[in-house]
Amino acid sequence: MNREEHLLTCLAEECAEVSQRVSKALRFGLAEVQPGQPLSNADRILEELRDLFAVANILASEGVIGWCLPDRMEVHAKLDKIEKFMAISRDQGVLL
Repeated sequence: MNREEHLLTCLAEECAEVSQRVSKALRFGLAEVQPGQPLSNADRILEELRDLFAVANILASEGVIGWCLPDRMEVHAKLDKIEKFMAISRDQGVLL
């Protein structure tokens, strides 16, 4: 395994950690603090996102991927897409 492959593996692991933490928040609530942990699930999601962005920025700084932070227009476009699919979910009775 070379450095690039190692960093990409780190990126995949961070994605999985974000996913796991979001799943915990959905199951137990954003405010829940697990026994033995000082932070809420919301705080732990932020920690994992920071780790994810850090690895992505390392990869970008080494020219492996492009810079990943979206600009306002990209965020707005994503929000529009999310709203479109939320409307479909509402129409299907899945989203309240």
